[in-house]
Amino acid sequence: MLPGEIYKSLTDKDFKVLAAIEKGISRGMEYVALETIERISGLHEGEVILVLGKLHELGLVKRKTIAGYKAYRLTYIGYDMLAFRALVNKNILEALGNKIGVGKESEIYIGLAPGGLKVVVKVLRIGRTSFQRTRLLRSWSSNRVSTTWYEESKLAAEREFKALKTLSSINTLVPVPLGYNRHVIVTEYIEGVELYKRPELRKPEQVLEYIIDTISKAYREAGIVHGDLSEYNIIVTVSDEKPYVIDWPQYIYREEPHALQLLRRDVEYVVRFFNKVYGLNIDHMTIYNRIVSAG
Repeated sequence: MLPGEIYKSLTDKDFKVLAAIEKGISRGMEYVALETIERISGLHEGEVILVLGKLHELGLVKRKTIAGYKAYRLTYIGYDMLAFRALVNKNILEALGNKIGVGKESEIYIGLAPGGLKVVVKVLRIGRTSFQRTRLLRSWSSNRVSTTWYEESKLAAEREFKALKTLSSINTLVPVPLGYNRHVIVTEYIEGVELYKRPELRKPEQVLEYIIDTISKAYREAGIVHGDLSEYNIIVTVSDEKPYVIDWPQYIYREEPHALQLLRRDVEYVVRFFNKVYGLNIDHMTIYNRIVSAG
């Protein structure tokens, strides 16, 4: 079943049990005892057992026996459902459609907001493939031993929403954020083509200049560096060739030790791509120095 179909199949009792498992997670323990789920949800034992059977069949929870007691934990999909429910209740999201993209640490869905507005629903999956390595590489990652994938993804979503809100307020080309909950962000939908697909551009130098302008404003006015910029996180609109820079959860602040190194790398990667694909002859260090000196 697709996530949207799973969501529609869930009842209030199902969400009560999912929320009870989330609330019951204690430090260092992802699994929650059955009796704890019963107590938090306020449902009778028989009801909880029936609901857990359904949730397990749908892949929203996993179960195991610990010291002779049955215990359950949320899967990523189960956590997704709680976030979708909260976004629906806040009138940020109305419907969830098909998956339109998969990144290293995210899944992207098309969605509808109230009023029929097409939106992007980004589900963060931080550390899914290498959780411990992810924590070592991210300066913002929690140092708590008990941190779960869910907590890391929630923190990443909060950071990205904050960055997009700041950047959109200073007139940069980024998707406008509409809301977030837990590890899910909803933004405006950009009708365009990913730059890595090498779309034909009438004015490639102008497109590059737009990208540099966004990088510059992020550094000078917002005080942040993207940190992972490449042709894979830039979407160019077909009609007016405006490049939108996406995927900001890994940004770092200008004052951090490696900020200038990452800024230079961001500039180098995108300039090198334009030089190679669109036949430009631009020196990335000239642009980098311009950004830094202006800041």
